Amino acid sequence: MPTDDRPGARIAQHRKLAGLTQRGLALKIGYSYSMVHQVEGGHKPASPEFAAACARALHVDVTTLTGQPYMTELQQDRLAELIRPIRESLDLYDLGADPDVTARAAPRLVAAADSLCEQVRAAEINKVARALPGVIAELTTAAYRTPATELWAALGSVFRTAHDVTVKLGFYDLSTIALDRMEWAAQRASDPVLAAVRQYMRGLVYHREGEHTIGLRLVDAGHRILAQGEENPASLAVAGQLHLGATVIAARAREADTVKTHLDEAKKITDRIGEMGHVHWLSFGPTNWAAHELSALTEMGRYSKAVEKAKKIAIPDSWPSSRRAHVLIDRGRSEMEIGRSEAALKSILKAREVAPQQTRYHPGARATVEGLIHQQRRTPDALGHISAWLGL
Repeated sequence: MPTDDRPGARIAQHRKLAGLTQRGLALKIGYSYSMVHQVEGGHKPASPEFAAACARALHVDVTTLTGQPYMTELQQDRLAELIRPIRESLDLYDLGADPDVTARAAPRLVAAADSLCEQVRAAEINKVARALPGVIAELTTAAYRTPATELWAALGSVFRTAHDVTVKLGFYDLSTIALDRMEWAAQRASDPVLAAVRQYMRGLVYHREGEHTIGLRLVDAGHRILAQGEENPASLAVAGQLHLGATVIAARAREADTVKTHLDEAKKITDRIGEMGHVHWLSFGPTNWAAHELSALTEMGRYSKAVEKAKKIAIPDSWPSSRRAHVLIDRGRSEMEIGRSEAALKSILKAREVAPQQTRYHPGARATVEGLIHQQRRTPDALGHISAWLGL
């Protein structure tokens, strides 16, 4: 790899290895030659959707181009040392009950699984990562010793939390393993809603890699799983969330009609059930609908419209910090793209205040700050500080 470790330099390196010119890569990914030239030259940031398009065209994982996981910052935050225990806990799922583990009573284990979900939504990543392997080991042992639907469902929940943590820290390969374990537990719990949540999250994995066709197929698979069970508020909330996931996946592919179709379907469900914040710890409802509309507009490059919509989103106090930060990062990205540098910096600083660890490892936050640096003739202290904090 080149000594310059920016995403743009990584893209240039892998483009050359693939035998492509900048114009050749531009044709493959549907961006202009000028955009490719500016990103590789360090004059524009590599947005998440641009990096995903390049990864798909160059047949590499998107993390190869973004440089994730960001090991220097992970080591500084004492998070790197927590990954191996999580990896081991996911790998040992099929060994049965651990004779060295004394599991708590089922109600306490279910409460522990719920607590981890709540904490990761509150963006307490370090705290969750430390507790996660132990809870997985206890629940796995308890479920093998006394098979019960509630224990298998709780185990599926902690595997979902493992996915959330590893995605936020940039270990996408490990997050995929966590989703496989989630399916394994969901089958034993006979829980179609949990299985459909897993398909939703799988769809977003492929979204990050720029594979929108596969992502949309996974969303459809989630709907088919839900159709096998009875309709209730929980299944409706997950169906709505599947539609919202599809809007972001389709937006990255610039399929505006598909985006509108799924937004409309999700809106029908929000009109029926309102806010549903505790269905497998999703945040489905009118607020999340508006947040996904903002994400879709940002993905499609409709930045002025995205900023206009962002101003109208009223986030309730009960909303989790992780979702609040995500909205602020999307807003900051759109503000940066239309030249509202001060507003964009305020949005990213607010995201750091709300969810510092999540913001530090979020590729969108990094791309926005990098873009702000290129726009400024003189770097304000606040921008310099957050740039150093992000490791740029």
